[in-house]
Amino acid sequence: MSKQHLGHTARKRFGQNFLHDNYVIDQIVTAIGPQKDQHMVEIGPGLGALTEPVCELVDALTVIELDRDLAARLRTHPFIASKLTIVEADALKYDFSQLLSDDKPLRIFGNLPYNISTPLMFHLFSFANKVQDMHFMLQKEVVNRLAASPGNKSYGRLSVMAQYHCQIIPVLQVPPGAFNPPPKVDSAVVRLVPHQKKPVTLINEDTLHTVCAQAFNQRRKTIRNSLKESVSEKQLIDLDINPELRAENLSLEQYAKIANAVDSLT
Repeated sequence: MSKQHLGHTARKRFGQNFLHDNYVIDQIVTAIGPQKDQHMVEIGPGLGALTEPVCELVDALTVIELDRDLAARLRTHPFIASKLTIVEADALKYDFSQLLSDDKPLRIFGNLPYNISTPLMFHLFSFANKVQDMHFMLQKEVVNRLAASPGNKSYGRLSVMAQYHCQIIPVLQVPPGAFNPPPKVDSAVVRLVPHQKKPVTLINEDTLHTVCAQAFNQRRKTIRNSLKESVSEKQLIDLDINPELRAENLSLEQYAKIANAVDSLT
């Protein structure tokens, strides 16, 4: 990768949009509610819009930053450098369990680049049992998908998997003007609180992934057709699930039933 000397213009390849509205920043930090003795982790600190006010409230903060120039800038930050542990890494590939040095669960937050937000969610769900909560700025449409219930057009694989792992709480909406450059879409902050006890019992989580992917990849089809590689029409009827339904009509509980039926057969 060639070294780019672009100063700190937002880079398209990193999907960077920097927060600059102090009122919005204050609302977000209040929603996160950082406490001194907690293990706070920020993904993509960027120019430090959230990093600086959070550092005023805590003694230590771990930040994960992929952009070398921004990491270097934080390393020499006049006020907060001493409080930061800077991890130069791609959050999508990073093993968050490496950060657990004590019994304190992680509290993760960030203004996430829109182009990686969905895969990053799936990656973070695999560490859900080590996380107290997560606060993310996302496209409003992604927050709607996270929180959607069956029958809603935003409801999809992300909704099912997110709700299996976490309680989803939309916190606040953020207009494009709060960012530089302003994105073309509205944003929103969401709080994700991993369940202490999962809402459904699964034989194998991966099977739920697979079944949801099959169903939602062909969401126009009835589940009789979209899931035929996993379950027969008779099995669906035996599970008390109507084979004429489409992917978006099934609840997490019904997907769990199907996944467990698939695992019982193998």
